[in-house]
Amino acid sequence: MAGFARARLMLPLSDSRGRTERIEDGYVLYEGDRLLEVGAYDEGIGVRLLREHGRLEVVGGGHATTVDGLVQHDAVLLPGFVKGHGHDHESPIIGLVKDVPLTAWLDGAVNVFTRFLDEHENRLTADLGDSPHLVTYLKARVDDVYYGITTALTHHCNFSKYHANEIVQANERAGTRMLLALGSQDRNYYEKLLDKPASVATDRLDRAVADNASAARTTVIPGPDQLFSNGPELLQALKAWARDRGTLFHCHSSEELHTTRAFVAQYGMTPVQYAAGLGILDERTLLAHQVQTTPEDITILRDTGTRLVHNPLANTILGSGMPPLPELLEAGIPVAISTDGSGSADSQNILSAARCASQYQKAFKQDARLLPAQQVLEMITVEAARILDVDAGSLEPGRAADFVLIDLRRPNLTPTRVTNVVENLIWAADGSEVRWVVAAGKLLKDDYRLTTLDAERIGDQILRLSSELDRYKQQVGSLSGTGL
Repeated sequence: MAGFARARLMLPLSDSRGRTERIEDGYVLYEGDRLLEVGAYDEGIGVRLLREHGRLEVVGGGHATTVDGLVQHDAVLLPGFVKGHGHDHESPIIGLVKDVPLTAWLDGAVNVFTRFLDEHENRLTADLGDSPHLVTYLKARVDDVYYGITTALTHHCNFSKYHANEIVQANERAGTRMLLALGSQDRNYYEKLLDKPASVATDRLDRAVADNASAARTTVIPGPDQLFSNGPELLQALKAWARDRGTLFHCHSSEELHTTRAFVAQYGMTPVQYAAGLGILDERTLLAHQVQTTPEDITILRDTGTRLVHNPLANTILGSGMPPLPELLEAGIPVAISTDGSGSADSQNILSAARCASQYQKAFKQDARLLPAQQVLEMITVEAARILDVDAGSLEPGRAADFVLIDLRRPNLTPTRVTNVVENLIWAADGSEVRWVVAAGKLLKDDYRLTTLDAERIGDQILRLSSELDRYKQQVGSLSGTGL
């Protein structure tokens, strides 16, 4: 049966229609995982659609056989959000180890938590009724769907790199689309996690692909953790793997000031210069953060076609700084805005990330004209999808049936009209107004209720897991070994 959704306002964000188009009384028609029609609604269209299809499954309206059933919601209909970088193993450590720099947070939160799961997996499985890794990754899927994220690149590092199958299982159950960047380290990291020789990491990628060959919504790509934690041979082997299979290659780069300075002192060059010298930068390489960026770095990134993902929430919370975003964009470097993991950003509110990116640059540069609402909205939808090479991020016939309806009845979004809808999404929305979420034509969130995931049960399991983690952390403190 074909599906139908209609809203008072619609933002197709389509290159073919023009990204700035704003439609009053807009609709989409879809069948399976594809959009069939997108445009402005009138009763004649409704009559035609029912004549052609007989009956339509209406988002938020059941099944319709007459035009009265093709209900319009007081909402804005737009593409599902596209997250270019995150970590699904961080959801249980929200609020843990705050007001410290990146490396201290990694040692005190991320590495402690992932080692805790590794050491106590059997006991935790018996207590939770599920693998603690699976529970963790399911909670991350709950977080994404809650905020309207239908596509995500998940950087799966540290101990989590040994649990690709569980994260694929969580993603397939949720119904979201995922690029799984499977991590690696062979130096400057916690000893137990090192991959030596390089074939250990490439073999892990091969196993993950083979084990999950039937996964319809997940693509595995190489995701070396950091440039400082992966040596030349390993980085080149992983990039060769990506080139052979036509995938993206994803890595953190130049995130934190002191680690970047130590890198320059040790290698005599910036991380970007180092990566360029290894031949791993090109239009299929995607770097996360790139906060500490020199003018020479910008030239290299531009000339190699390298793509970037900016994570303003984590970069500000951890005191890492912010990249020279206007200069990067002016150079023509593709940049998406993302949230990073929940542990560093404290939520997956991608609208908040877009707002933070714009606010910071306006204030820092003392120029209110920088990064207007339309531009940052594109950087979490159509532009982010282009950077990830996924069929998402815009509404047009033939594209993926991935979309959200954001409730305009909330006081903070009243009044919202066709003339200010984009601005209100960025400046007034708090992220909780996502009422319906559809991915690949499947309803994942129906009138604020998740349909593919048992959010209440998962939340209870996460609360028990985090209580166990608190006790563990009191015993072990932090894990040293992150950084140079």
